[in-house]
Amino acid sequence: RQTKETMDSETTRKVVQDYYGKELHSTSELKTQACCTSENMKLPPKIKSVLSQLSDEVVEKYYGCGLTIPNELEGAHVLDLGCGAGRDCFLLSALVGPKGRVVGVDMTPEQLDVANRNIEYHRKKFGYLKSNVEYHQGLLEKLDEIPALKENSFDVIVSNCVINLVKDKQAVLNHVFRLLKPGGEFYFSDVYADRRVPEKLQTDPILWGECISGALYTRDFIALAKKAGFADPRLVSTAPINLGNPKIESLVAPINFTSSVYRLFKIPELDTTGCEDYGQSVTYRGTIETDPNSFKLDSGHVFETGKQAKVCRNTNLMLQATRFGKHFEFFGDDSVHLGPYAECGTGGSDDCCSSDACCGPTTSKAAAESCCSTTDSSCCAPATSKATDESCCSTSGSCCLNEPLTPLPEPDDGTCCGGGSCGPQKTQKV
Repeated sequence: RQTKETMDSETTRKVVQDYYGKELHSTSELKTQACCTSENMKLPPKIKSVLSQLSDEVVEKYYGCGLTIPNELEGAHVLDLGCGAGRDCFLLSALVGPKGRVVGVDMTPEQLDVANRNIEYHRKKFGYLKSNVEYHQGLLEKLDEIPALKENSFDVIVSNCVINLVKDKQAVLNHVFRLLKPGGEFYFSDVYADRRVPEKLQTDPILWGECISGALYTRDFIALAKKAGFADPRLVSTAPINLGNPKIESLVAPINFTSSVYRLFKIPELDTTGCEDYGQSVTYRGTIETDPNSFKLDSGHVFETGKQAKVCRNTNLMLQATRFGKHFEFFGDDSVHLGPYAECGTGGSDDCCSSDACCGPTTSKAAAESCCSTTDSSCCAPATSKATDESCCSTSGSCCLNEPLTPLPEPDDGTCCGGGSCGPQKTQKV
């Protein structure tokens, strides 16, 4: 809905283009930390090694809020939306290898000038006979106007803190779905808000450029993703954002912002009803070079090497129908439906247990919203208890959080949930 108080798409594009093309000259000139990747982020050794080889000019022009580099990229065709000066593209160039291909798209000429003049530098640095990187100027909401981007042509699409800068986010997600190959994924980081950003904050050009005005309310994002065809969005990681600017913090209060990484798979067979149980299980072989001990699919699924684990049908598909299939052993099929999957931990939204499929029989969406109302995904774990009153899961985690858990001896001795009854699945911390 457009009103006279909000900026239209064209005005927003001009504001963002000028901010990143003319006003900012390096990361140090940002007014907040919303568009900054934490210095404390733990990076895989291989990523660290490649980053150390990138040109200073490219690194200085980097504006991102997370790490948008998934694993298992050798030989992949990758598209980077809002590539800026090309830091992530050149990082990806090293990871996909000489047989892979990386395409970057950005609307800001000044940023693309930096990226293009550094192509030869990185080709030599990585020892390639021919560069595997190319850049195109264009709008993310109009990717169909870039001839080089073919339908069903990319294994992976990434984006780092850019979709919030676009007005028509639905159009971006629609294009991403169209451009991905079947089984491909959109792996991206962005800024999210714990409520819808009011219109009065959407007219400030600084707040737009700082990734604040356009931050999506997480539930709205989930709805847009599903409408585009991504039936089961998976949250990989999330962290609160400290804006680091008291004036702006006061202006946007009480809104809280997070930097979150999601992965969206283009798999038409995914259940739109949530997690369904077909009695399937998988074992990770430990054969991904960067992940010999375990593989993290999302915030609710980490597969240890050699350990068989039960999964819902959607999780099974995300492993079997994608580039990860060769690294897993699969047990069972989807011929017999056993009902809702009770042990789901998809992290599909920013709030714990946002659907009944996630809560399952061993937790509960209590009437008073006391249980499963926190943002800690461990509230959804099978070992947590079913709340029967407001005492369970309504505090900082006296009962539901922090694993491992062990059964609480009968009778109820008042140590669980602040003395309240946790029902038949009584548990306490050990």
